[in-house]
Order: sequence, then C-alpha cells, then structure tokens
Amino acid sequence: MLGGRIRAFSRQSRTIVLIEFGVLAVVAIGAVLALGWPGGGAPPAAKTDAPQSLDLPGLPDSTAPVLMPGRPGEPAASGRANEMTPAPRASHNNADIRFVTMMIPHHEQALVMARLVADRSENPQLRIIADRILAAQEPEIRTLETWLTDRGLDRTSGGNHQHTMRGMQPAEALSRLTAARGVEFDRMFVSMMTDHHQGAIDMAGEVLALGVDRTVNEMASSVVVEQGAEMNRMRQALGTAN
Repeated sequence: MLGGRIRAFSRQSRTIVLIEFGVLAVVAIGAVLALGWPGGGAPPAAKTDAPQSLDLPGLPDSTAPVLMPGRPGEPAASGRANEMTPAPRASHNNADIRFVTMMIPHHEQALVMARLVADRSENPQLRIIADRILAAQEPEIRTLETWLTDRGLDRTSGGNHQHTMRGMQPAEALSRLTAARGVEFDRMFVSMMTDHHQGAIDMAGEVLALGVDRTVNEMASSVVVEQGAEMNRMRQALGTAN
C-alpha cells in the first residue's frame, strides 16, 4: 500500500512540473510579443501577391505640332499645341447682321398695315391683334437698331436685301389694302399679314441655324413663337382657322 502511494505521488509531481513548464512557456511568448519583434519592428506580415500595374494610355503630347490655316492667300503656320492660343469666338457673324438689318424694315411694314386696322376693320378681334402688333414690334425695332449701333453698324451694313425679305408686300398690295373697308379689308389684312409673319418666321429660322449672337438668337426665337401665335389668332378672328 505504501508503494502505491509513492507511485501516485510521483505521477502527481510530474503532472505539476509539466503544467508549470507550460505556463512558463506561455509567459515567455507573451513577453516577446509585448516587447516587439527583435529590431524594434513588428513581425513581418505574410507575403501576398501584389496586383500587377496597368498600362494606361498617356496624355496627348502637348508639344506635338499643330497646323493652323492661314488667311486667304497666306500659307499655313505650325506651332506647338501648348503654345497655341485658341481663337476668340466671334460675337456675331454675317447671318446675325443680315437678320437684324432685314427685320427692321420688315417690322416697319407690319406697323404700316397694323395702323390701318383701327379705321377700316369691322372686326373687334382684329383690332386687338393689330394693337398687339403695334405694342410689340415698335420696341423691337428700337432694340434691333440699338444692336447695330452698339457694334458700329447701321441699316446698310447687311447690304441691300429688299428683294430677299420674305413676306414683304409690294406697294400695289398696300395701296389696295389702304383703299379697302369692312369685310374686304379684314380678309386682305389677314392674308397679307399672315404672309408677312410667315416670312419673318422663315428669316428667324435661318438665323437660328447660322447666327452666333445670343441677343439675336433670343429675338429670333421670340419671332417664331409670337408671330406664329398671331397667325392663328388672325385666322380664328376671321373664322378661317381650319
């Protein structure tokens, strides 16, 4: 019995020693981690496969030569792209000047016809429309003239376009309109003013396609909208909307 106790005590002693050794090993590892990796740095991270770099296209060469066309009769010139200054955008062009110089006399003829309505028409709706034409186009003429003056231009700057102004009524037609009264006048007025307005809309469409001036663009857009609406009102007033 005594021998059995001795053997049991020996096994317990070995177990205690092994446990103590394990505890010491854990403490030693913790101390190493707390104090840092040898050399003062952290343990090296696991290596990973770094992504391969992409070959992206480079920027255009700003020193590449650029060919600039010369003026009529002059040779072209070349220079580096980073040395070339973009040409300033034109504030207005010939299409703008053409529109303005044609629209002034065009509006003036519309005023001549509109002033005849008060004494010759028997249609109250047409009188209202004529008053609107007078109220709108008189200020527009002043705006058009100011546009020319501000740019050192005048009515002759666009050349003689009298024969190309669409919708303009000949002197003979104006004489017949002036001599007419009542229903006859109303029919002639609506027919002539409708052609006149359509001509203005056509000219406005031309400058909207070719012009570059912002003010002219706004005026031309207004002509398209307002005179198109007046054409419909005149037909309705005369009972010929359909």
